[in-house]
Amino acid sequence: MASQRTLTLLFAVHSWAGIVTGVLLFVICVSGALAVFKHEIDLWGNPSLRHLEHAQSPVGPQAVLAAVQSALPGSKVESIVLPTATSPAYFAQVRHDDGLRSKIAVDAGIAAVIGPVDSELGQFVRMLHVFLFFAPRWIVGFLGAVMLVLALTGIVIHRKIVRELFTVRWRRSSRLAASDLHKASAIWGLAFHLLIAFTGCWLGLAPVFEQSWRYLTGGADPAVALPKDARKQPMQSLDALLLQARRDLPGLEPETISLRNVQRADAVVTISGDLPQHLISSARVSYAGADGRTLDLRDPRQRGFWSRFDGWMEPLHFGDFGGLMLKALYCVLGLSAAGLAISGTVIWADRRRQQHRSGDAAHSSTMAGGRLV
Repeated sequence: MASQRTLTLLFAVHSWAGIVTGVLLFVICVSGALAVFKHEIDLWGNPSLRHLEHAQSPVGPQAVLAAVQSALPGSKVESIVLPTATSPAYFAQVRHDDGLRSKIAVDAGIAAVIGPVDSELGQFVRMLHVFLFFAPRWIVGFLGAVMLVLALTGIVIHRKIVRELFTVRWRRSSRLAASDLHKASAIWGLAFHLLIAFTGCWLGLAPVFEQSWRYLTGGADPAVALPKDARKQPMQSLDALLLQARRDLPGLEPETISLRNVQRADAVVTISGDLPQHLISSARVSYAGADGRTLDLRDPRQRGFWSRFDGWMEPLHFGDFGGLMLKALYCVLGLSAAGLAISGTVIWADRRRQQHRSGDAAHSSTMAGGRLV
């Protein structure tokens, strides 16, 4: 059992870690709770897409590429996002002649360009959660580590964990009610909070350690590249490459087709997606656009335990592997984590006020005693 001195130290670490990072943790938790509904929010924010129905026989990405190039001559299609169970449309990320980018919706049934999307609110929420919109991702990873510290120190501090599962003293005082609610919420959501904190920490910090290791060991990042060649050359059909990707990566659920140097001799087509039967994300394969030969294939199932482990992190963090009910559960528990940041701040502020009052009372008693003497 931890000594009183250790408990006091852990309580100080728990309190100050929560106060210093409380606002950022609140933003991260709220945005993360909403980000699980990214596709639903994007669809809700785009009235022009709500009337679309899921095409029983959707056109292939090659027809989408041709339609966008015909509607926006001179622009460059950088990626194509395939339809999902939530979104019935294709989306093409396009860079225009002036350097600006836009997201173009395309009807998956007839390859008709609908136009720029009205809103990217879902993507904004996800960017806010993953990068605090503009910050490097390691900062969010660091906040995940802080959340781990808060959860683990909280476990040690509240040793009577079972008894406090149902204890909320609503009628005693607002401070006690906030304290009990804080503890009960933390205990009931403990497994989820540990999962989210660990996976968020991993997703944010693992790439930093990986890049540092490569730098220290002199290892090169295996980038997909071809010798620069700007000559015009017809590309392989995206439909054929998509079929090839499904053969090369059995079980792949393609999500995005990334395009580089379209219709050039050094064109590269990268097809990425998830392996839902294995709870793994970030599988991808890259092809030379001109002749279709394989340039790079990354199948986490074939790259050892740590590669598979890394592939589990994103699905577990965002809860996008179990349908709408799981997303709803992730959202509720994510909001409960945001509530911990608020209740913890209220408890800390009230405790500080109590300490100041006690100090003022002691000072007044000392002054009064001095005058009596």
